[in-house]
Amino acid sequence: MSTATKTQLRPLADRVVVRPLKRDEKTASGLYLPDNAKEKPQEGEVMAVGPGRFEDGKRIPLDVQVGQRVVYAKYAGTEIKVGDEELLILRESDILAVSE
Repeated sequence: MSTATKTQLRPLADRVVVRPLKRDEKTASGLYLPDNAKEKPQEGEVMAVGPGRFEDGKRIPLDVQVGQRVVYAKYAGTEIKVGDEELLILRESDILAVSE
């Protein structure tokens, strides 16, 4: 069951399109961070999922669903820009957890 995003991206196989969540620009003590001091986000919202991978001739559906918040590996995936939106395409195996 693949789902297209508003940007009309349809990931293939076991890939997932994720919109990274924005990081706070200010520390807990009130200091503003410059762009080069910010860490890459590791949490995002699933925008689209592929149909799943094939294993022994059967398609195995993905465990994640559109709309879920997920935590993914720090340097995983491929960053793309669609319009004004920055998105990330990664494999399901790069997703570490679903945030409840």
